[in-house]
Amino acid sequence: MSDLTTNLTKYASLIVNLGVNVQPKQTIIIYAAVDQVQLTRLITKAAYAKGAAEVIVKWDDPVIDQEFLTNADPLRLQTPPYTFEKQAAKELMNKKASRISILSNSPDAFKLVPTKQLQAYKIGKTIVKQPVMKATMNNDISWLVVAAASPEWAQMVYPDEEVEAATAHLWQTIFEANRLNTANPETSWAEHIAFLDNQAAWLNTNQFDALHYQSTDTDLTIGLPANHVWKAAGDKDSSGNSFVPNMPTEEVFTAPDNRRIDGTVSSTLPLSYDGQIINGIQLTFESGRIISAKAEQGSELLNSLINTDDGSHSLGEVALVPEDSPIAQTKTIFYNTLFDENASDHIAIGASYPFNIKNGTNMTAEQLAAVGLNQSDVHVDFMIGSKDMNITGITKTQQEIPPIMRNGNWV
Repeated sequence: MSDLTTNLTKYASLIVNLGVNVQPKQTIIIYAAVDQVQLTRLITKAAYAKGAAEVIVKWDDPVIDQEFLTNADPLRLQTPPYTFEKQAAKELMNKKASRISILSNSPDAFKLVPTKQLQAYKIGKTIVKQPVMKATMNNDISWLVVAAASPEWAQMVYPDEEVEAATAHLWQTIFEANRLNTANPETSWAEHIAFLDNQAAWLNTNQFDALHYQSTDTDLTIGLPANHVWKAAGDKDSSGNSFVPNMPTEEVFTAPDNRRIDGTVSSTLPLSYDGQIINGIQLTFESGRIISAKAEQGSELLNSLINTDDGSHSLGEVALVPEDSPIAQTKTIFYNTLFDENASDHIAIGASYPFNIKNGTNMTAEQLAAVGLNQSDVHVDFMIGSKDMNITGITKTQQEIPPIMRNGNWV
């Protein structure tokens, strides 16, 4: 346990110093499950050491949530539980509060909850979270998503191990994925960020008109808007403070032109969404819209996601991740998008990030829509990469250059 405490202390320091980059007199919000008290306390301590003005913790308990989801009237689920929650979120975003989200719940925590109940609840949560989502999507604030091991999640990832061993194994994987096993984790991260930034710079220089994805189960062409911007690990908030949105991260990503997406794409890893698993996804696109959607598991939930609003019928993100990434090399399915998306190329149903187009953070919603950036209340990544995936850039003269990625890896 002393080794775990040592590593958790190092992890908390990395989260505060590099991840969200806490600034003096800043408000910090931590979203955490009740089983992550130790890590949350260590992050809080480290944040105050950096001069944070206040640290606000928003706890959640999936057991209590399941009771609510199972027993509440559907109409009640669609109504935000407390009207002051939305106002509080708005006030915190106006203060430029930084947010840290710790993911640890079981990927199928709500597998027994009817899909209609989950969808109704999602509508209510979306209303409450709108101020936070808008600030996050626009990089108005620094924000960070990290993982923490729980016995329930660990048992899904390592089903052949006893609970205690599986949990320790998952913690070790999280620490290694975040480079805590290196002599100087922050230096190691700086080198990694530089590598990913170099890949993004090359893509930005080329300004491809479209990407063509080809594999055994995928043949998809995704148009890219003029002046699109590829991003990598690091970013800056509206105050100019650097931060790393996802830890770990292996992706380089941009926004598609939601009017120019055609073909068929298949998922290659399971997706954990709202506490349930969706697997074997196959989508068909025509002129930017999903015209057919099916899944081997969770088909009803997938279609409810797609029917959230008009924008959820299209894509908001395309991301490139090599098959030889450290997380992919673990040969493990994590049933957690933070990890699985960093083992595989992925795309996202729903909203685009405004910062993925030049001057996008200064554009109105109407201006963003006019250049092809998708608008939605959801943003859900799912994984499509594979060892036989080839991705080719198409120029504005409709010429294909040699693949950007071949057999799943950077060329």
